[in-house]
Amino acid sequence: MVFVMASLQTRVFLMALLCLLALGATIIPMAQGEVSCGQVVSNLTPCISYVLYGGATVPAQCCNGIRNLYGMAQTKPDRQAVCNCIKNAVRNSGFTYSHFNFNLAANLPKNCGVNIPYQISPDTDCTRVQ
Repeated sequence: MVFVMASLQTRVFLMALLCLLALGATIIPMAQGEVSCGQVVSNLTPCISYVLYGGATVPAQCCNGIRNLYGMAQTKPDRQAVCNCIKNAVRNSGFTYSHFNFNLAANLPKNCGVNIPYQISPDTDCTRVQ
């Protein structure tokens, strides 16, 4: 029902993201680490609805994806790869994000009990991620 009430722009964004997921890693390049952008998108897809619309709690599947990514990104190159993939996904989504959306995204790790070494933000300098 929420999908029906979503704006056309939001529905187009979600459909584009689903198409990217369907195509998988064949069109999503590997970043500099071992973690692919396809893996990042796949793990964070359960977070999209929460970041777009908010909610009382972060969905368990979203937190599981964040924990999974955290476990996969154990080296500096992997953490930088995840950071770059998130930034590129936001930049290329075609969706105009508000401060509300950015705050929800930035607080996902904390709300899921995961301490990542950078902030989820389009302004994060991924080259500085340790």
